Amino acid sequence: MHTLSPLRRQRGIGFLGLLVVVALGLCVVLVGMQLVPSAIEYQAVRKAVQRASQEVGVPAIRADFDRAATIDDITSLSGKDLIITPVGDGYRVAFDYRKEIHLVGPAYLVMHYTGSSK
Repeated sequence: MHTLSPLRRQRGIGFLGLLVVVALGLCVVLVGMQLVPSAIEYQAVRKAVQRASQEVGVPAIRADFDRAATIDDITSLSGKDLIITPVGDGYRVAFDYRKEIHLVGPAYLVMHYTGSSK
């Protein structure tokens, strides 16, 4: 005669647990998808500021940055927003701006970007 083995307790994740993990993963992916363009723009700003700092004169620095901003699709900052200070025989070009990313309802993610050429 064959005896039935006792019922074993199942181990692992349940359906509700799986739903929670998937929902959290989706939230992280959606926020990440909104952060990536902002991070790419920040890198473009840094590169444009480095290149513009090689120019001679404040108007030339602002104009060079604006040209780079048009090419690289920089919308958060313009040449007039740059902080330009003379240093020795050149210029130090700095920037400071915030980018707000709307998440849901009244919730926003605020990114604060700063940097300089030297």
